[in-house]
Amino acid sequence: MGDCADRGGGVGAERVQRGDSGPYITVYNAQHEELIEEIAPGFTEETGIDVKLRNGDDFELANQLVQEGDASPADVFLTENSPAMSLVDSRGLFEPLDQRTLAQVPEQFSPRNGHWMGFAARSTVLIYNTANVSEDELPESILDLAEPQWAGRVAFSPSGADFQAIVSAVLDLEGEAATAAWLEGLAANGEVYDGNNVVMEAVDAGEVDVGVIYHYYWYRDQQEAGENSSNSALYFFDDQDPGAFVSVSGAGVLASSQKQDDAERFVRYLSGVEGQQALADSYALEYPLNPQVALDPPVKPFNELEPPRVEISGLNGPKVIELMQDVGLL
Repeated sequence: MGDCADRGGGVGAERVQRGDSGPYITVYNAQHEELIEEIAPGFTEETGIDVKLRNGDDFELANQLVQEGDASPADVFLTENSPAMSLVDSRGLFEPLDQRTLAQVPEQFSPRNGHWMGFAARSTVLIYNTANVSEDELPESILDLAEPQWAGRVAFSPSGADFQAIVSAVLDLEGEAATAAWLEGLAANGEVYDGNNVVMEAVDAGEVDVGVIYHYYWYRDQQEAGENSSNSALYFFDDQDPGAFVSVSGAGVLASSQKQDDAERFVRYLSGVEGQQALADSYALEYPLNPQVALDPPVKPFNELEPPRVEISGLNGPKVIELMQDVGLL
């Protein structure tokens, strides 16, 4: 998932967008807290419904929902990456979304069963140090990073849900044996860091030649001052390579919620034009999924990405964790 510095609080930390009086919904939020705190007030202004956030990590909150079951106080679950949504859905804990809500984003960004939907996306990228690596040296595929020529030259943050989501795409596209071999090569070649921002800083400082991150970390640093990105550039894999994987942030309504209508309204707002524009205007620089809204330059346009087609409901987080543990990355 995103770096700890990007959020505040842990499981059980709650904030209310307005007062405690009047109607409210409880959102278990594993997206960046600051981002949802920017978007939610517009929903409250439009509907009069306050948004109470309980913030945590993707699988931390997903496992909490599984443990709570029908007794959960949550009305909505939001994640940074989709495998945690699949875990909750596999336990039958989501109420199917209304077709009007699902129709606001392209169908490939929601599972076929319609139990939850994507509302934001982040593209996998390779960040590289421009003094140490020329463009013609860059690998054609993310799978090439397991080859001997990349020994000691590649950085990543295996403990977070961001990198684990990328591994889940490799698993979906390449199969278990190929994924295990790739992870073994990465474990041998890679330099492990704690967080995508730290990976970016290490590449920019020349400690390591390349790193696997999501696009917005670099663009965000460039927008702020470029302090940790001035010596680096982004390389977007293409041609539906696993390294071009676009990870989806998910939103779903809990079947146990006593406020399902209000919860559905919130998910519809998140994926509608107003909520998506708030996402595009925010600090986050994550991609809106509603085709009526786009990020401003210089972020690479979403419609120019060439991601592989994956069934997001099939991304297997628990198997990914098992495979990564087998090679000592977790």
